[in-house]
Amino acid sequence: MRVSMSSPWEPHHSSVMPEGTMAKEISEEEVKNLFQLWNSALATLDPDAVAKRYAKNAVLLPTVSDIPRTDYGLIKDYFVGFLDKKPQGEILESNVTLGHNWCQDAGIYEFTMGATGDKVKGRYSFVYVYEDGEWKIAH
Repeated sequence: MRVSMSSPWEPHHSSVMPEGTMAKEISEEEVKNLFQLWNSALATLDPDAVAKRYAKNAVLLPTVSDIPRTDYGLIKDYFVGFLDKKPQGEILESNVTLGHNWCQDAGIYEFTMGATGDKVKGRYSFVYVYEDGEWKIAH
């Protein structure tokens, strides 16, 4: 009987994950910067650009609407009206959680509505998933 000893640095079958389940690394600072991608999409005033920041199975529960937005068309439709206010957000307090191909940023933000100058403070939660090679908003 032969016994093969493998090096502790060589992966063996139980330590190699299938390609589709490899975790995409992201730092806490990078998670916080994901908000800026969304905020930059808002600045374009293009509802399509904003809706493209959302994952395929995203759920948007808007602060100023009682209608859950559960697909691309509904998410885009929400931003048609919201972007008329020319919103720009600023995070005031951020709490980040990291997971396996997901992350969360939740806290307090404030929007300045460029159309009126009004400021609106509210709570937020963004859950991001790594989908098709980029971080997207799932909720």
